[in-house]
Amino acid sequence: MSTPARQEDAAFRKSQPPAPLAGERVAVSLNAAIFAMREDEPMVAIMPATRSERVGDGALPCGPFSPREHVTLEAGLSCWVERQTGIVLGVTRQLCTIGDGLRSGATPVGPPSIAICYLALVGPDQCSDQGGVIWRSWYAYFPWEDWRRGKPECLAQEIEPGLKVWARLTSPPCEAPSNDVRDRGQRLRIAFGLDGAAWDEEKVLERYELLCEAGLYGSTPAGSGCVSVLARLPKLQHPLSGDHGRLLANAIGELRRSIKRQPAVFELMADTFTLFELQKTVEAILGPHLHKQNFRRLVEAGGLVAPTGEHRLRTGGRPARLYRFRPDVLLERLAPGVRVKSGRG
Repeated sequence: MSTPARQEDAAFRKSQPPAPLAGERVAVSLNAAIFAMREDEPMVAIMPATRSERVGDGALPCGPFSPREHVTLEAGLSCWVERQTGIVLGVTRQLCTIGDGLRSGATPVGPPSIAICYLALVGPDQCSDQGGVIWRSWYAYFPWEDWRRGKPECLAQEIEPGLKVWARLTSPPCEAPSNDVRDRGQRLRIAFGLDGAAWDEEKVLERYELLCEAGLYGSTPAGSGCVSVLARLPKLQHPLSGDHGRLLANAIGELRRSIKRQPAVFELMADTFTLFELQKTVEAILGPHLHKQNFRRLVEAGGLVAPTGEHRLRTGGRPARLYRFRPDVLLERLAPGVRVKSGRG
């Protein structure tokens, strides 16, 4: 073999990953972000913390996958969720699979782990605090995502100033290079809509990760005294699966994308509803307030709903017409979602 060929072969062997150890075990955890609506508020199912260091802390429902006990991953997820919370899951959507990096630098416990993360939607009849689960508004964890009453105060007064200070800092020599080659200022402009850019409600995970990278979420830098709102927020952390806040951010962003392209919002509704109730649900998920007449025209023109012929009495006004979801729309349109435009200036 010639010298160049030997060098090329040696380089190839060096680039190969190490062979797995005989009998090496990998733990697989199944994690669920379960969403429901309680009146006008988007809720997420939380398992309370077993320790009492911080009131409000907790984790998403999760449990280990057992090939001997569970026929499929989804069956294992449903089994653990029902055992822990009493919630019966229907259709679930796999969001992502994450390795040990999910632990956010924590010392690994036990064998290497893989966290498989799912999104599940349930109707309002299952949104009750029983069976060991509590329901909390997802805006309790991410208040900067709630634009229903205009731009959130914590975003303008604390988060944006803190991020701008961080963007002006020079990265220390020991900082690991980011996969994102853009500078900090440009990344903040894209994720948070700074300097005149539009706010994209779907970039929930990007905003969460930037806040963590800047040290403004999860742990406030010593002596900084800034971003007090974020320092007081409840945290989602599981001793084995790690940072469930990242999973929740991922799930919210995915649901916001889904309801624009699929009729996912109706999985959160009762069988019959008013257009006002549907609008409030869409607003709660996406964050912004929507124009009433424009929203109604959008829903009716899209053929998403059909009137039931019944009405609901309400105080101080005319009876509200009741509607139900039209399943035929799945055959009529390729993307039968609520086509609300993304972004706000």
